[in-house]
Formats: sequence, C-alpha cells, structure tokens
Amino acid sequence: MQDAHGHIRFGRYQGCIARLDWPRPEGRWQRMLQRLRHKRWQYLALTHPDYVIALAVVDVGWTGAAFAYLFDRRAGQLLADVTTDSFPRHGAEVADQPFAAARFTSRSLSIRFSRRDSTLAVDLQSPALKLAAHVDIGTMPPVLAAIAPLGAHSHSTHKSGALAVSGFADCHGQRYSLDGAVASLDYSNGLLPRETAWRWASAHRAGLGFNLQQGYMAQHENAIWLEQQLFALEGVQFHFEPQQPLRPWHISDDDGLLDLQFTPEGLCRKNQNLLIAASRYIQVIGRFDGHLVHPVSGARHVVQGLSGVTEDHYARW
Repeated sequence: MQDAHGHIRFGRYQGCIARLDWPRPEGRWQRMLQRLRHKRWQYLALTHPDYVIALAVVDVGWTGAAFAYLFDRRAGQLLADVTTDSFPRHGAEVADQPFAAARFTSRSLSIRFSRRDSTLAVDLQSPALKLAAHVDIGTMPPVLAAIAPLGAHSHSTHKSGALAVSGFADCHGQRYSLDGAVASLDYSNGLLPRETAWRWASAHRAGLGFNLQQGYMAQHENAIWLEQQLFALEGVQFHFEPQQPLRPWHISDDDGLLDLQFTPEGLCRKNQNLLIAASRYIQVIGRFDGHLVHPVSGARHVVQGLSGVTEDHYARW
C-alpha cells in the first residue's frame, strides 16, 4: 500500500489490502537481499470446547517451513505435533494476497490453502493428522490490516475475527468434527529484521475477540472485536514466566480496556538451530478469563473460559 509518491502508508486499516507489493530496490544485490529478507506466512487456528488445531505455511525467503498440531482439551494432551522445513530446498509458497493460496509439501507434511470465491479450503495430510476444512470468509467480521515500520524494514499483517468453518480432522483413528469450532486467520507479509521477537495472544468467539502483540510490531496489530466492530488498542503488556510458560499469564493494556488472565492447558514448543538461522518458539493453548471494555459505550464485556493461544517467539532469520 503506497501513496502517490511511492511511499509506504503505515498504519492500521479495516479490511483486506488486495495485494502487497514492497518497493523494489534498484541494485541487483539489493534486490537479492530483499528476496532473502522477504517473509510470508499463513496461519489458521481452529478452537473448540474439546480441542484446538493450528497449522501454518511459512515462506522465509531462502527456505520454507510448516507445522500443524492438535491439542485435545478433554485429555489435556497434544495428540499430534508435526513440524518440518525444506532446508536447503524451498518447499513453501505463500501468495501476496491475504487469505489466499499457500502450500507446503514434504514427505512428512503437506498443507494447502486454496481460495474459491468466499471460501478458503484447507487440506492437511500427515501420518499423525489429517484435516479437510472450509472456512467462510464471505461473512467474516471486519479484518484488521496493519503496516508497520521496523527501522530500515517494514512488515504487514492481516488478522481475522471469528469465522465459521466446516469439515473434519482425523487423528490417531479418531474423527473430530469442525461443527461448533471457530476459525481465525493470520496472514503476514514483510521485510523483517535479521532478529525478530514477539509475544502474542489470540482468541475469538462470535461477537468478541482480540489480537494482542508485544514486540516487533509495537502497538500496530493490537485490536479487539466487539459487537461486530473492530477497535484499535495501544500498548499491551504480557506478564508471565518465560521459563515456566504453563503458569498463569496476565495481559492488560495501557488504557484499561482489557484485563485478561490466561490459564494454560498445554503447549507446543520448538527450538531449531540451523547455524545461519535459529528459532525459539512456544505456543501455549488454554483459556482466557477477564473482561474487555467497549471503547465508545464503555460497556463491560465478560470473557469467561474463552479458548485461545498465547505465544513467545524469537527468530534469527
């Protein structure tokens, strides 16, 4: 998104940016470096009273990666946890349009996102977990689009609220119907610094949800959804014990519009070191309790037992 002079229009917007094209540098080596720095990913979360499923395709620029997991909330166990990368080859593709095509293919994991009209179809194949889902993006709540400056770099993200979904997942001989689940999407596209870190929280149900981040995007992607409306938040603080992430978390904002207690139920953890790159990643599954305040009316909305995730992530890429 650029103005008439070709400058990036940083800020927070409502709705989808049709296509994200970053300005190309003039020099050959600068263009090559830009391709290596360019990161894109498409993430999907499916939350249900009985389970949480998450999966993503990540194009790192010089390689690709993907992950998928299923956490059974009734058993309190991570029943499937599949992560793979395509180093040194590149096996990931993510479109420059939000909530559109993305794919990753390897021997142990295949994920494909494909868009047709108002439906995003998602297919996942692995020995431990299979998924066939149709996400309704035709009637979704307002989408948060954010474009942020990161020193000499820039990044953009799109976050959805609660989306209707149909389909099923198969895991270790058990079928999980997606009826009653809530889908949320995270599409990110940008030129990230060599080292990037963030803390993140996301949870949604019909009429209420939030996306919260402390780190490289500053306040740009902090938002709440209330009564089918999207509202921006400013700074957010995450209080937790990084070495013991299964202890309770507390999240609040600078303006007193949000106060949440997060009770962990389980986690997915990854630590990778590829010499030229590294990643330390913890995504915690659990429930949120607390309240959100409508910024205009001042009405207090109770959050009780809302299924979602938090994350603590550091990447050198």
